[in-house]
Amino acid sequence: MSSSKEKRDYIQNVSYDSVIFGFNGSQLKILVLEYHNTGYFALPGGFVKMDQSLDDAVKNGVSQRTGLQDIYLEQFYTFGSLERSDPKIMEKILTENKLDLEQHQWMLGRFLSIGYYALINYEEVSLRPDELSDSINWYSIDELPPLMMDHKEMVDKALEVLRVNLDRKIVGTNLLPQKFTMRQLQEVYEAILGEKIRRTTFQRKMLSMEILVRHEKLFQGKAHKAPYLYSFK
Repeated sequence: MSSSKEKRDYIQNVSYDSVIFGFNGSQLKILVLEYHNTGYFALPGGFVKMDQSLDDAVKNGVSQRTGLQDIYLEQFYTFGSLERSDPKIMEKILTENKLDLEQHQWMLGRFLSIGYYALINYEEVSLRPDELSDSINWYSIDELPPLMMDHKEMVDKALEVLRVNLDRKIVGTNLLPQKFTMRQLQEVYEAILGEKIRRTTFQRKMLSMEILVRHEKLFQGKAHKAPYLYSFK
């Protein structure tokens, strides 16, 4: 969000929210911001300008929050229940940021929100809150703060879609370095699925899919135990 939004500049009653996944080597995490002086925690989101495509609006919003330009984004669901919009929440956000309620009256109405998930490299992110927020931080999916409105439902739905499409989307391309070990790839799968996988079974499956290129070994300890590095084709 920006601190000054004119009604005429934006498509009315449509917004987006983004579930931004990152992997820190052991945990799957999600970006959550906290609105200034409200105690409201939310997913990063925003509105779509009249002269802007939906995809561009989301990419721009995620880039502003993370500092990244090359971002994998997937539209996963549209949220439109009658109960999802709460004008009191938005009114408090606007009031605490000293924004004119009459000028921003259009933001208090009912909104359909189009959900996207993003998969990004945890190590490359430079976090920046938006103009209405005090902070933006990574939270483990098991330790999320209470999210406002239906944002927890958005997280659950994004995770559900991500798990279903795990193999087909090859999501590790955005959560791992360019070259990685089989163990690192397995850890991403385990973090997303929320369960342990047998090492030999996982390796056999990944190699049979013919999506990996094998490179040199990663020498860190004993030479005969050094794992191979892989990348996606």
